[in-house]
Amino acid sequence: MQTNTPQIPKGRIVSIDALRGFDMFWIIGGGTVFLRLFELIDTPLTRVFAAQLEHSSWHGFTFEDLIFPLFLFIMGASMPYAITKRLERGDSHRDLYIHIIKRAFIIYFLSLCYYGLLDFHSFGEQRYLGVLARIAIAYFFTGLIVMNTGVRGQVIWAAAILIVHWAAVMLIPVPGHGAGVLTPDGNLGVYLDQTFLPGRLWTYGDYKLGDATGIIGTFTAVSSTLIGVLSGHWLRSESSDNTKIKWLGIAGAASLVSGIVWNIFFPINKFLWNGPYVMFAAGWCLLLLVMFYWIIDMRGYKKWAFPFVVIGLNPITIYVADRFIKFEDFANIFVHGFIDNMGAFQPLFWAICVLAVKWLFLYFLYRQKIFLKA
Repeated sequence: MQTNTPQIPKGRIVSIDALRGFDMFWIIGGGTVFLRLFELIDTPLTRVFAAQLEHSSWHGFTFEDLIFPLFLFIMGASMPYAITKRLERGDSHRDLYIHIIKRAFIIYFLSLCYYGLLDFHSFGEQRYLGVLARIAIAYFFTGLIVMNTGVRGQVIWAAAILIVHWAAVMLIPVPGHGAGVLTPDGNLGVYLDQTFLPGRLWTYGDYKLGDATGIIGTFTAVSSTLIGVLSGHWLRSESSDNTKIKWLGIAGAASLVSGIVWNIFFPINKFLWNGPYVMFAAGWCLLLLVMFYWIIDMRGYKKWAFPFVVIGLNPITIYVADRFIKFEDFANIFVHGFIDNMGAFQPLFWAICVLAVKWLFLYFLYRQKIFLKA
């Protein structure tokens, strides 16, 4: 007999689903809700908070800069449960390789559709990299590494990628600028994007000349994902929960410190997705995982996390749907008769309504047990 009580999926690390949902919450409208709130309550403190919901213009780090690496980190943390566990129980390597290739292909194809493939415009106007493309590529290469190496090999790969990236950016000369130039127009990343990346480049902020998720940062995104894999191995270990969170917390603090120290010589930069950025972001990812794991899986406080779990079980679905479905039109059906009379509260109320419609869409999929396993 069915009840109306929300049921958290069994047999899962609920904190991973909740943390993924927390991450996606900011992408699908949570950030807009808080920006509108801070605009309504305009104080020096809320301006500081509002600045954290915008990407850094070039060097630096804000909360908004954490959202993408957090998703990759969580994707990596899930891999020991999705891949390593199946290897340990003797599943076919061939089947797992097919699974990895198929999943990466589907996500990359969705990325092409997201940026206009179905518009059938010229290939010169198509964007070939982007958020979903980076996720697909990071998943593919991380999956191959997980399939063929143990924990030590995964640590070596994560570190080696960051070191090679650092050496390449600092030592390879860019025509017209030289080596080690870290300006928006003179760095190795923008040169590689302009020279080798076909189609339309997607820009924002001070990164006006290359793709905002271009070639060079796509490879270091594998390191972000591998750090998540390592945390997933630790969560799967037979150590006590207290030992798990202690060492995850220590790893998070060490990662933050390493990013801060590296930043002295190689400034933290999301657009280049460089080593100090990877390490600093990973530090916050690890600490967030510790907090969510302690509250949800150790202390058993799960009900509050249910709204995030609903989002976290269908992250690719809502990301793609947000591109093709006008959720604003559905929200307008219910509020068009009175929203124009809400004065200064209108922008905040509208942002909440649109976010609510998106969540209800995901809740419907959840109730129907429809999950995009891309």
